[in-house]
Amino acid sequence: ESLPAWALVRETVNLKERSPSPAPQLTGDVMRAILTGSRYPATLLNGVTIRIRAEHEVTRGRAAIIKAYYTRNQSKYCPKEVLTVKLNDESEYLPYVLGRLFAVLEAVQDAANPGINTTIKDRYFNSACATPAVIFPTLLKLEGGQYVFYDRQLTALMGMIHEEFPARMTLPEQGAFELGYYHQTQKRYEKRNKEENKNV
Repeated sequence: ESLPAWALVRETVNLKERSPSPAPQLTGDVMRAILTGSRYPATLLNGVTIRIRAEHEVTRGRAAIIKAYYTRNQSKYCPKEVLTVKLNDESEYLPYVLGRLFAVLEAVQDAANPGINTTIKDRYFNSACATPAVIFPTLLKLEGGQYVFYDRQLTALMGMIHEEFPARMTLPEQGAFELGYYHQTQKRYEKRNKEENKNV
C-alpha cells in the first residue's frame, strides 16, 4: 500500500504545532519529483531527519521517505540491500545491523522494565545513530541474559559485526541505521500480533 504525496510531506511536520502544515515549496518539489521521476529534494530528507531526531520515532511514512530518497538519489552508504520493504536479515551492512541491534536492545529493556518512563530510545537513539562508538559499548552492558529469545538475537547480530563501531556515521549511513531499526521493530510487532491472535 503506497502513501499519497500529502502523507509523505506531512512526515516532515511537527504535528503538535497549532496548525501543522508542510512548506508549500517542499510540497511542489515532491509532486514534481513524483510526476517526472526525478530525484526527491534534499529538503524532504532533511525534514524527515529533523523529525526523527526530535521525536526519536521512525514511522512507516518516514521509513518510506528514506527508502524512496535513496532509491532515486543513490548512495553507496545506503545501499539497495537495506532499501527493502521488510527486514533483510542477511544484510551485514554495519549501519543497518546497528539499527537492528538498537531495536533488539530496546526490546530487552521493555521486557525487563515494562512501562518504564525513559527508555534507551528516548536517551540514546540520536547518539547511537550518529556516533555508535560512543554509545553502543554502554548499551551492550544492559542486563538481558534472562530473556533467551533476545539473547539469541543479540548474539546473532553481534556475529554480523566484523569491524569496530564507527566513530561517526554520515547522513546516508544514518538512514540505513534508521531503516534497520524500523525493520527490526516491525518484525517484533508482527510476532507479537501473531502470538496475540493465537491466544484469542
